[in-house]
Amino acid sequence: MDVAASGVERMRPVRAWLWTCAAMIFAMVVIGGVTRLTESGLSITEWRPVTGTIPPLGQAEWEAEFAKYQRIPEFREKNASMTLDEFKTIFWWEYVHRLWGRLIGVVFALPLAWFAISGRVRGPLLARLCGLLALGGLQGAIGWWMVSSGLVDRTDVSPYRLAVHLSLALVIYALIVRLFLDQIGRAHV
Repeated sequence: MDVAASGVERMRPVRAWLWTCAAMIFAMVVIGGVTRLTESGLSITEWRPVTGTIPPLGQAEWEAEFAKYQRIPEFREKNASMTLDEFKTIFWWEYVHRLWGRLIGVVFALPLAWFAISGRVRGPLLARLCGLLALGGLQGAIGWWMVSSGLVDRTDVSPYRLAVHLSLALVIYALIVRLFLDQIGRAHV
């Protein structure tokens, strides 16, 4: 096997990883759209990046989450007759949206670290991938910034913040697809 062919083979897992991450981001945009259409986005009223991975496990925890939701304008002005069971439905959509975002972060960061340590990605490609990782973290923060706009004086999120959140998701998706295509192009040179 010549050097070029071995380089192509070495990058095959990187290409598969980039494609997987792109597919996950595409799925995230769909999940985000469903979350928006079901008006579920304000059901979790706190940003807990680490402890928020565990959903309510018992009746008391569900009631506590519901009580937090009952304090925001969306509940008081639009959903005052909502039951706990109805709340659980919207909660799960927002929970899946946030959990999927965390999963994307893990699926991106851990292989990136491995590929960097093993030397499969380095130089400009490594810099671009680290930039994408930073954008992913920023996306989570922007998501919370968007949600927080609907917790105090509004019954929904700011459409401008929603546009920023969706736009950044599309930018991240486009950049990762571009990196994938660049790697495909290098494999066929």
